[in-house]
Order: sequence, then structure tokens, then C-alpha cells
Amino acid sequence: METLRNIVSHYNGNVPEKDIQYAYQFCEEIRLNKGELLNNEGEIVDKLYFMHKGCIVFYAEIDGEEKPIEFFTENDIFTDFYSYIKEVPSRGYMRAVERCVVVGIKKSDFEHVLQQSHPLENFGRKFLEDRHLNVLIELQNNAVLSNEERYLRLIRKRPYLLQRVPQYLIASYLGLTPVGLSKIRKRLSEK
Repeated sequence: METLRNIVSHYNGNVPEKDIQYAYQFCEEIRLNKGELLNNEGEIVDKLYFMHKGCIVFYAEIDGEEKPIEFFTENDIFTDFYSYIKEVPSRGYMRAVERCVVVGIKKSDFEHVLQQSHPLENFGRKFLEDRHLNVLIELQNNAVLSNEERYLRLIRKRPYLLQRVPQYLIASYLGLTPVGLSKIRKRLSEK
């Protein structure tokens, strides 16, 4: 949990130890084997998660096709934010790509903790602002970058995904076919 403490501190400086310990009592450890679901499509996702170990892919149905929307790995704080915030059924699901250890806190418990701790409340606000900005940047990049540029950006920012996630999922995540991704990789290796 030291890593989670460091992430909270990154957003909000030093959070009193008593506040951290208070929050931990509401957390639950979830262990998933490869292929297991963290949530099902159609469920309301009422937990915020911290990835302690492993990799999870978040799938959503887009134009009748199941597509990977995001990958979550160590030290990521994640959920299906739309379902979580709006309290509506999820339009996707999260599946373990490898064995995972995830820490979850129910939304009602997290809101209670935030009401009890001003430093943790600041963390929650700053984290959501940062998350929102990152999503906007990704949307802008996907709109203006070429297929090759998107692949190079993924290699630069998250190279570990290439060893942990099957190529067909990486291709789909980038909006490519597996053949299209192979062509890009071949072209780049020839440069």
C-alpha cells in the first residue's frame, strides 16, 4: 500500500497517516486469474480500483463490435468512470489479461472517507481533473495522429504493454487490424 500512499501524496502532498489508515479500512483486496471478469456488462460499477499487480483490459461495444478501450496496470487508479459517476449500468466490462491483485473501495465508502479528510478530498478532486485531462489528450491525439504515430506513442509511453497484452488487442486498441499493426512494425524495423 506504500505505492498507493505515494500516488495520493503526489497529488496532494503529505496526507496524514491517520487519514490513510482510516481509508484503508474500507478497502477490499480482489484477486483475479487470467480471463476472469472484474465486472460484467450491464452492472453498475460502484467501486474505485487500484491495480496493485497485473493487467486488466476494459472492453466496450462500439458499433456492434467488442473493442479494448483501455489497459490498466500496476499503480493505476481506475473504474468504469461513466457507470461509477452516473450510477448507470456499464456499457463494458473489465477482464484480467494476467493474474491480478486489485484493491477496491465502494463509492459510498470513498465518498464517506472524502468527507472525513480534507487532504483526501483534495486528492480525489485533483486525481479526477488529471484523469479528465489525460482522456482529452488521448482523444485529440487519436484524432490527429497517424496509425504509425499512435503506435510509436504507445511504445514511448507504455512499452510494457507489448510484452503483456496480445498483439490483436494492441491492434484493436489502436484502431488497426493485426495485419495493419504488423505492417507498421515491419516498416519501422526497416528504418
